[in-house]
Amino acid sequence: MANLLTVIQTSPDPEQVDARTKSRRSIAQKIRDLGQNRVGALLLLLATAIAIVWANAATSSYEGFWETQLTLGVADLRLEFTLHALVNDALMAIFFFTVGLEVRREFAIGELTSWSRAVIPVVAAIAGLGVPALLFLLIAGGTGHADAWGIVISTDTAFLVGALALVGPRVPGRLRIFLLALAVVDDIGALTIIALVYTKDFTPLPLAIAAVGLVGIYFTRYLRGGRGPVYATLAVVVWMAFLASGVHPTLAGVAIALLVPVYRPNRRDVEHALDLARTFRQSPNTEYARAAANSLRESISINERLQSAYAPYVAYVILPLFALANAGVMVSPDILRGAFTSPLTWGIVVALVVGKFVGVFGSTSIMRLLRVGEFGPGLTVDRIAGGAALCGIGFTIALFIVDLSITDEIAQNEARVGVLAASVLAFLIATIIFRISDAMRPDQDAGMTLVRPVDPARDHLFGDPNAPLTIVEYGDFQCQFCLKASGSIQEVRDELGERLRYVWRHAPLVAYHPNALAAAEASEAASLQGKFFEFERGLFADQENQRPSDIIRLAQDLGLDVERFEKDLTSPEVAGRVRDDMLDAEAMNITSVPTLFVNGRRHIGPYDARSLLRALAEAAPDAPARVE
Repeated sequence: MANLLTVIQTSPDPEQVDARTKSRRSIAQKIRDLGQNRVGALLLLLATAIAIVWANAATSSYEGFWETQLTLGVADLRLEFTLHALVNDALMAIFFFTVGLEVRREFAIGELTSWSRAVIPVVAAIAGLGVPALLFLLIAGGTGHADAWGIVISTDTAFLVGALALVGPRVPGRLRIFLLALAVVDDIGALTIIALVYTKDFTPLPLAIAAVGLVGIYFTRYLRGGRGPVYATLAVVVWMAFLASGVHPTLAGVAIALLVPVYRPNRRDVEHALDLARTFRQSPNTEYARAAANSLRESISINERLQSAYAPYVAYVILPLFALANAGVMVSPDILRGAFTSPLTWGIVVALVVGKFVGVFGSTSIMRLLRVGEFGPGLTVDRIAGGAALCGIGFTIALFIVDLSITDEIAQNEARVGVLAASVLAFLIATIIFRISDAMRPDQDAGMTLVRPVDPARDHLFGDPNAPLTIVEYGDFQCQFCLKASGSIQEVRDELGERLRYVWRHAPLVAYHPNALAAAEASEAASLQGKFFEFERGLFADQENQRPSDIIRLAQDLGLDVERFEKDLTSPEVAGRVRDDMLDAEAMNITSVPTLFVNGRRHIGPYDARSLLRALAEAAPDAPARVE
């Protein structure tokens, strides 16, 4: 029978047990920490429940509290707000600022830099914007609230990611990246519609002031120091100018975020920070401590620093406050009866639950059928279906647009009931889809089959591409057991010659090997100059020294174009290539390295040369190789 691969995990001898136990959960860690998203979603849900109970138990208290007048300013420069407006216009600007930072990052160094990967979430997001709007107009177009179609266009990113963490599949990594990229494009569409459709009483002059402020924000990156206060001052000016212009001031947050620089850490900046840290270690004093801290901070782009700084406040404070201020729906029997028979309510429910699913799932199914874009392992039809159902959770921006597009109080309540009902339904449907999907995946075969077939055009392959026997290794350049495995594999090659082809794929244990990810990316940069396996051998030969300066020295020793090498090190293509391997490893539940695949199946047992030869002999050596 043709090519069944057998994966070889590390030998369970006593020397290895402790290291493998420590690394057990390293690869399984998500691209981002899901804990914050999970807690944030629960807080958002709790705030929604409190708002509904409060609004129905003490209507006058709820309305009176959020209509409390505030005056901010000095002398004649004053701004008057209600608490409700303060949350929706000021605090939500910070939320949209973080959305803008994510948008900027994804287009600069993230998933949306590669067209083959980006086309799928981009098309899915556009379809997920258009189909719900059409369904809403078909159902509720005659209610007098046709201009409220913006309510159904947007997916709530915070709830989407939190819900995926709560009820998503066992290995959601690639689905999560797909949904995040989709949410970014979805947010761009929603914010554009808010700006173009829901801006009233437009005054152009303040926008000219905002434009000057935005130019100032752009050039602030070139200041040597004190950028923080300058950014903050100009941000306030831009926000106030948007407010005075009639354009919703939350959009100021997006405009500012799109001008904040984002980049991958530069080797020289990292080395400089390390030098200052060593200087402080040798001579600890306040001056060196401050210099080292500033250098470490500056080596990371301000975009990522701001995302990290603001994310907890957005998740734990701003979004729950927004829900508390906006989700206070009256749910008396009369209101519920009215909502049950209201075309406005049903238009929102059908558009979000059915429209989002049809738009996202339908468009991705068509692209899969036409072989458009790159669907990685783990991004299967059933998981996309669950993710498409989750896209029907249109909470934050939906409630936001309810306030902008509908003035009648009764209609507002009907619309809010529709948003909440649709979000609950979408969550329940997604949960059912994910549970059925996981139940249909047999546990005994989980991770035992190589999910991405060997592709000589893509993979780092050593040997004859058409060899009948294959070993695929998922490894880590700082792992001493991977070094031992490479020796065993070389012995096997000496025995079998050109009958064996060997493939390396990345699975860096970033929690335990701090330089492993950088080493993996460096090997990819070397691969662009045709020196992957030479670089691999150099990394394995000196596992203790894989800092940025060591990596550059190795590139010099191998005769690489160092200037090009350094440029490639910071490219999104290199980072994406390593990330793809890591996501493949997660999809197969690879939690330790080395994990080796022999002609398509995972072999549990020692990885010495004799064991590998025995596994290969059992893998039908006379069968022709499958090359895809």
